[in-house]
Amino acid sequence: MDIVSVISSVFSIWVVLAILVIVILRSAIKFVPQNTAVVVERFGKYHKTMEAGLNFIVPMIDRVAYTQTLKEQAYDVPSQSAITKDNISLIVDGVLYIKLIDPYKASYGVDNYIFSVTQLAQTTMRSEVGKMDLDKTFEERENLNTAIVSAINDAALPWGVQVLRYEIKDIEPPRSVLDAMERQMKAEREKRAVILESEGKRQSEINIAEGMKQARVLAAEAERSEQVLKAEGEAQAILAVSKAEADALAIIGRVASTEEGQKAIQLDLAGKAIQAREAIAKESSVVLLPDASSSASNIVAEAMTIIHQLNRQQGSPAKQAGTQEEQ
Repeated sequence: MDIVSVISSVFSIWVVLAILVIVILRSAIKFVPQNTAVVVERFGKYHKTMEAGLNFIVPMIDRVAYTQTLKEQAYDVPSQSAITKDNISLIVDGVLYIKLIDPYKASYGVDNYIFSVTQLAQTTMRSEVGKMDLDKTFEERENLNTAIVSAINDAALPWGVQVLRYEIKDIEPPRSVLDAMERQMKAEREKRAVILESEGKRQSEINIAEGMKQARVLAAEAERSEQVLKAEGEAQAILAVSKAEADALAIIGRVASTEEGQKAIQLDLAGKAIQAREAIAKESSVVLLPDASSSASNIVAEAMTIIHQLNRQQGSPAKQAGTQEEQ
């Protein structure tokens, strides 16, 4: 019994020692997740920062003081009142995106870096809005976000926190200002509509005037071209008639120099004289009685006398030319 008791006691001791060793080893081994930093203190003083992976600490001496995430985090910035440069009160809220870059500073540099950065974002936002007029806060929202991020990063550098971006979610002016802005936008839209309508009417009138001008120009050019063509046609017709008359006169002159031609001329003149008297008798109520000077025979005789004189005039130069040739 004594030996059995001793063996049981020894076995119990070894079991206790084994369990104690397992407990000590378990507390000495630390597995740190990805994108996580663990701050270790030794005897209450900062010792080291454990990164992702397998890490070891000394049990009973070292302890895990802070566990900080290195992921990007988004936090709502509560709505708050801000006054613009032109004394308009606005309700503004936003979203803050931050990332921990130094776990030591975030653990020992500030008590609660999230609360501190959020408060800093609110005060900075009020300060930046106070530098702008109401219209600028809507038009230059991107510049406002950039200015807030820059100001927060400068102030949060000792806390080991980096502000990646700040986005304004909503800007809510007073109801009276909204009504005034709506009336202003409506007036601007009506103004643009009137301007566009007047511009369209003006352009339409200009187009109509240009069309009428071009039509008049084209009509004038067409009329001028028609007159030119008509004048050219009349000139060509006159030239053709003149040439035909000249050719006819030349032929008559050549024929009149012969005896048969003179007889034909006498007969033609007599016929024309008779036709003229008939026409006068038909168109007039006055009856013309023939006399000795206006008879057909006298007219023909006068015409023949003229022809003989022309022949003599044409023959005398010919005779003179022959006399000169004989000499």
